[in-house]
Amino acid sequence: MFDYSFAHWLAFLSAAVLLNLSPGPDIAFILGHTMRGGKSAGFSALFGVWSGACLHVLMAALGLSAVLAASALAFSAVKWLGAVYLVWLGIQALRASGDGGLINATGEEIPAARIYRQGILVSLLNPKVAIFFLAFLPQFVAEGAGPALAQLMLHGGLIIAVAAFIEPPLVLLGGRLADALRRNAKIRRWLDRSLGAFFVALGVRLALSSR
Repeated sequence: MFDYSFAHWLAFLSAAVLLNLSPGPDIAFILGHTMRGGKSAGFSALFGVWSGACLHVLMAALGLSAVLAASALAFSAVKWLGAVYLVWLGIQALRASGDGGLINATGEEIPAARIYRQGILVSLLNPKVAIFFLAFLPQFVAEGAGPALAQLMLHGGLIIAVAAFIEPPLVLLGGRLADALRRNAKIRRWLDRSLGAFFVALGVRLALSSR
């Protein structure tokens, strides 16, 4: 069970790292609260976003495990929807100007519990996150490596585990990093281009895959 090749892990971990490094709504929310309320607020936002991501993984895994075992027509419909979405997402990233939309907020202190709840909602109410997991996770379900549900939960959980190594240092360096990203468009563009190319490649791979 969970017997994967080195190439499998290299592709998956590369995607997970790029995904967690790419500026987006979740990172903007975390860094915004870090700049507003310091490390405590930043970590409250971070844990909220992670909680929302865990729920996304659970919902995607439960739904996909049923779809993957269903008819060839259902599988093809999900496959092409995911392929089109991934390619579209990749093209959007390739065309982006590198503007991650970082929040530069100042103002009153917000209770940690409220920030945590907001973080869950920021993640849960972003439909692109749900569709992304639905399109992304099946790429790494390998035949003979165990039940589809278990594989989907494993890879979804590992994406969050990778975030645990990347995002806490971002909170600790939040204010400084936000200033650097705002000033250095080259860094933002490089992240967008790398992630965009990877998404397009995943979309093409999904379109060419068979059940």
